Amino acid sequence: MNISKIANLKFFFTKTKNLSKFLGYLTFFLMLGGIYWGLFVAPSDYLQGESYRIMYLHVPAAWLSLQVYMIMAFAGFISLVWKVKIMEIISIQCAPIGAYFTLIALVTGMVWGKPTWGTYWVWDARLTSELILLFLYIGIIALYSSFSDKRQAVKITSLLTIVGLVNIPIIHFSVEWWNTLHQGPSVTKFDQPSMHISMLLPLLYMFVVFNLYFVAVLIKRVQLGIYSREKKSKWMEEYLNG
Repeated sequence: MNISKIANLKFFFTKTKNLSKFLGYLTFFLMLGGIYWGLFVAPSDYLQGESYRIMYLHVPAAWLSLQVYMIMAFAGFISLVWKVKIMEIISIQCAPIGAYFTLIALVTGMVWGKPTWGTYWVWDARLTSELILLFLYIGIIALYSSFSDKRQAVKITSLLTIVGLVNIPIIHFSVEWWNTLHQGPSVTKFDQPSMHISMLLPLLYMFVVFNLYFVAVLIKRVQLGIYSREKKSKWMEEYLNG
């Protein structure tokens, strides 16, 4: 399919009408299966006992908090260079979703940290840089809201997003660069994996489910963004009245 056709606001709005709803229902049922797998099927950890099971929410949310930011920066870069309208909308609509995932990662991390570290919060390099990521998301949302000219707002927020990319490798490599309480990588050590396959599979499954949820929500938010921008256009009026 032609990329320029998909990027057309009218085409995206009209052709994805039912896709978000379908993905929403699919995600709901897959999420139930993943929660059951992680809570009742996966074995207990020999060191952390049952408390480790929160990782099936914490780890995918943490991964998505970084992934969504990179998608937001990529879309912002394209919108700045090639002035693609759909990318302007995608860029700013990623921000609330990314903030949501980041908040889940922080809260579940605090809950996990209490039985593991004996405290809900420490100014650990990983936790602190993840908190900065949340502030970046909130700052981008607030900055966008402060402009009446939304196309100008997207230009400013896209620049801020691109500058904020410097925080992503800091979050990812913080456990390797500094002596932190946060445990090191478990999933990405394919040469010497530190997680048993019976624990790893439901974690990867939940990562896929979280990605499906992200796509479902993003499509819906982009549709709302298109409506907000094009509600006075002739094609939108004809579509809604037809």
